[in-house]
Amino acid sequence: MTLRRRAVAVPIVIAASGATLSAHTLVDDALHHWTWEPVTVLLLLLSAVIYARGVQGLWRRAGTGRGIARWQVAAYYAALACLGIALLSPLVWLSAQLFAAHMTQHELLMLVAAPLLVFGHPLLAGLWALPVRWRERVGRWSKGPAWAAFWRTLNAPATVFGLHLLALWIWHIPRFYDAAVDHDSIHALEHVSFVVTAALFWWSMLEGRYGRLGYGVAAVYVFLTAVHSSVLGALLTIAPTPLYASYAHPSALWSLDPLEDQQAAGLLMWVPSGIVFIVFGLAMFAAWLGEAGRRADLTPTADAARQALRGR
Repeated sequence: MTLRRRAVAVPIVIAASGATLSAHTLVDDALHHWTWEPVTVLLLLLSAVIYARGVQGLWRRAGTGRGIARWQVAAYYAALACLGIALLSPLVWLSAQLFAAHMTQHELLMLVAAPLLVFGHPLLAGLWALPVRWRERVGRWSKGPAWAAFWRTLNAPATVFGLHLLALWIWHIPRFYDAAVDHDSIHALEHVSFVVTAALFWWSMLEGRYGRLGYGVAAVYVFLTAVHSSVLGALLTIAPTPLYASYAHPSALWSLDPLEDQQAAGLLMWVPSGIVFIVFGLAMFAAWLGEAGRRADLTPTADAARQALRGR
C-alpha cells in the first residue's frame, strides 16, 4: 500500500472504529437502564395475581379451559409482558433520546398489548377473582338498565373509533407531545389514554355484541383506523422540519438528525401499524363472509322445516 493510500485509510479506520465503539457504548448503556417504577411494577404484579385467581376460580367451577381458554390466558400474560417491555425496559430510556423509540413504545401499547388484553377476557377473570358475595352483587349491577345502556353507548363501534382517533391525534399535537415527554404525570396520562382507548376499540371490534355478523361493520372501522393512523404517520414522515422540540437535541447522541429521527418514527406509525390494522380488518371481513355464508346455507333448511311443520 502506498503512503498516500495509508494516509487516507488510517483516518477512515480510526473513525469507523470510534463510531463502532461509540455505538457499542450507547447500546451497553441502554441495556442497563431498566426503569423499575414502583407503581407500574405493582400494578402489573397485581394484574397478574388477580387474573390468575379469577381464572383458577372459573376453571374450578366450569372445568379447565372453559370460559377462558388456555390460549387466552397465554395472550393475557403476553400482554402484561408487552406492557412491561414498553414501560419498564430500556425502551423507556431510549424513548427519551429518540422519537422513533418513543413511537415504538406507543405502538407496543396500542397494537400489541391492547388486543392481547382483550383476547384474555380480563373482565371475566376479574369478576371470578372477587368473593362470591361481591361477584353476585357486581353481576346484578352489571345487568341493570343504567349500566347496560352506558356500556352499549361506550362500546358502540363509532364511539370507540372516535375516542381512539382523538387520543391518537391530540397527543401528537406538538404542544401536548412535548408536555408528555417533559412531565412524568402527563406522560402517564398519555399512556393510560392510549391503552384504554385502544383496548376499548379492540374490545368493540373483536367482542362486539353482534357476534360474527358484526365483523363486517368492525372491518370498516378497522380500515378507517388504518387510514387515519397512516395519514398521521405520513404527515410525520414528509414534514419538512422537526415538529417536536423535545427531540431537537437528544437524538444527536445517536448521530441521527432530528428530522431523520422524526421520519423514522413516522414510518413506524405509517407502515407496520397499517399492516397490523389491514391484517385484522381482512380477518374480520373473512369471518363476516363465512358467518353470512353459513347462515345463508341454513336458511333453506329452516324454511323447509317450517313448511313441513305447517303441512302437518
